Amino acid sequence: MNLRPAAAEDVLDIKAKAAILVDANSGKILYEKNSKAPLPIASMTKMMTEYLVNEAIKTGKISWDEKVTVSEYAHKISQNTGLSNVPLELGGQYTVKELYEAAAIYSANGATIALAEKIGGSEKNFVQLMNEKAKQLDLGDVKFVNATGLVNKDLQGMQPEGTSLTDENILSANGVAKLAYYLIKSYPEVLQTSSIPKKIFQEGGKYPVKMDNWNWMLPGLVFQYKGMDGLKTGSTDSAGFCFAGTANRDGQRYITVVMGANSYNSRFTETAKLMDYGFGNFESVTLVSKGQAVKGNKTVEVIKGKDKEVKVVAKDDVTFAIKRGEAKNYKASIQLSGKSIDKDGNILAPIKKGTKVGQIVVKSSKNDDLGFINTNKQSFDLVADKSVDKANWLVLSFRGIGAFFGNLWDSIVSGIGGLFK
Repeated sequence: MNLRPAAAEDVLDIKAKAAILVDANSGKILYEKNSKAPLPIASMTKMMTEYLVNEAIKTGKISWDEKVTVSEYAHKISQNTGLSNVPLELGGQYTVKELYEAAAIYSANGATIALAEKIGGSEKNFVQLMNEKAKQLDLGDVKFVNATGLVNKDLQGMQPEGTSLTDENILSANGVAKLAYYLIKSYPEVLQTSSIPKKIFQEGGKYPVKMDNWNWMLPGLVFQYKGMDGLKTGSTDSAGFCFAGTANRDGQRYITVVMGANSYNSRFTETAKLMDYGFGNFESVTLVSKGQAVKGNKTVEVIKGKDKEVKVVAKDDVTFAIKRGEAKNYKASIQLSGKSIDKDGNILAPIKKGTKVGQIVVKSSKNDDLGFINTNKQSFDLVADKSVDKANWLVLSFRGIGAFFGNLWDSIVSGIGGLFK
């Protein structure tokens, strides 16, 4: 079991196969249990479907009010009352928004398939997009075989070509948390839908369906938790009971993932433990403010510039959740890199204000730090504080002459000093 020290020192006793707690603002990992183990993810899969739908909206490939025609495959799956579904008419037309809300709120599987076919042309093509996006987001060991998160045997023999009846989607708790992190960062509007506790599908239509959100930690529901506004539940016989949750209080947001809990209710009680641990033991700390230089690294030499050096500063606040009383263990340093930096670590003129010239790297002096969702150390953009034009040939010539005589004088002084030793 991969239970690392920072988690072990505060025994949460999470009753699940895997779990993780992440600072959603920075990606800092605050707790993990077996978080790198690939496991079935069930309907948490639909977060990837949500990502790709929102991406398609953003790029103009589809629109929220665009109509989707229901295929025989999506229709048949939607009629299975043993699965989460809103019944869809064969050949019926529904807006992207209607289907998206059914998938995000009610985990409707037929609606999810209809969206996948709309974007990919077929679920097979959509699954390829899912795996490509997973690679792009560096989600780790991952296998997407369908858009819904169902085990393929539940797809009535219509599973995507090239996949088997026993196949199902696999990802680690770390990978699920990373997907949730990027989903919220890239498309924060997803929380407007995931936070809806109840909604009527096709209200006023021929076949309205009441949709109760499966996330019972939303305000007003059975396990309501202050600040909870997402994200996605999931369960199959092989996955057990899973939940990717997120909650925000006073600007501090956390992401939790619980996988393989032993009951419908326990995934929520275990999530509450993780959230309580986050909100109760950590605080948001700014190590370097926006526009501020890192201590001990205020300026960098500029080669062939009108100014001989330039101040380098943080592009944004270097802020993340740190256990109360432990901010002293973290240190920021700079690493210069990029096209504007020469092999000796100097900045090349000309350079414009705000140009990225490297990273601010944060490290902990303690060996029990869990790192960040992307890496063991997190970096933040380092930029030039002002523009520096290239010096003209006359200035450079005088500098060269000055440097020559300066070096000559140093040699003479050194030589004379040697005579009296």
